Amino acid sequence: MLNDDASNLKAHLKSLHANLEQTEHVDDELQELLRQLDGDIKNLLEKGAEEELEEEGGPYGLAERTQEITARFAVEHPTLEPTLRELGRILQNMGI
Repeated sequence: MLNDDASNLKAHLKSLHANLEQTEHVDDELQELLRQLDGDIKNLLEKGAEEELEEEGGPYGLAERTQEITARFAVEHPTLEPTLRELGRILQNMGI
């Protein structure tokens, strides 16, 4: 199950990057939030979600951060919102 979630997460990250490339101006603050989120998710995938979740102070909150970013993108860039929302759902289902 974890491998399926990780594969699904990777696919949605690729989709998000592709959609971002086609999106007109994204303000600097949102770009930085997305870079941080992307880096944290990639670290999680590289390290392995189970190992990361066992450590104190693991990546909890990624789903919530994704939801916050999604809310901001929904107003300014509605075409990105579904991909971000799905990314948040996957992270939430993984317990992250």
